[in-house]
Amino acid sequence: MEFGKFKFGSLKIDGIKYKHDLVIDRGEIRAREKRGSRTFRDQFGHTPVSLKEKIPWKCKRLVVGTGMYGALPVMKQVKRIARRKKVDLMILPTVDAIETLVKRPKNTNAILHMTC
Repeated sequence: MEFGKFKFGSLKIDGIKYKHDLVIDRGEIRAREKRGSRTFRDQFGHTPVSLKEKIPWKCKRLVVGTGMYGALPVMKQVKRIARRKKVDLMILPTVDAIETLVKRPKNTNAILHMTC
């Protein structure tokens, strides 16, 4: 997987420009389906990563890119499940998450927030 330019609101992967949050699951790219997590928006001021969305757990490392300024919250329950599943959960600003994906892609899945 070749990562191109990341800027506020978009990211290029393998020459394709994405303008929405992404999930990378064992090399497959899909849009993040955050509909279930929206019920927590008022509580966090942002739609957090929650167990109400499809999280790509089949990995040894899950990288969550929290946006340009690190604003995407990750709920405690997600962190707890990661520990229980023995998945190394890395919560980083998206630019650092991309760097981790480039350097350590093996057995790594990701949720990448494109804006704030």
